[in-house]
Amino acid sequence: MKTISNSKRVYRQMHNAVISGVCAGLARYLDVDAVWVRAAAVASLFFMPGLSVIAYIAAVVLLPRREL
Repeated sequence: MKTISNSKRVYRQMHNAVISGVCAGLARYLDVDAVWVRAAAVASLFFMPGLSVIAYIAAVVLLPRREL
């Protein structure tokens, strides 16, 4: 039986971080520029501020750090 492993994971990317690396890590995972993810994060703060802040804090706590 073959085991399928997907090595693509979301990490907080510290070398490209502005605050805590959540947006940089998510941008690397999605293979887009970090500016677009940061712009989406700022836009979400205007439309759903409570949910955005809670989701960001949860990502800081739950996502592992990667120093690459």
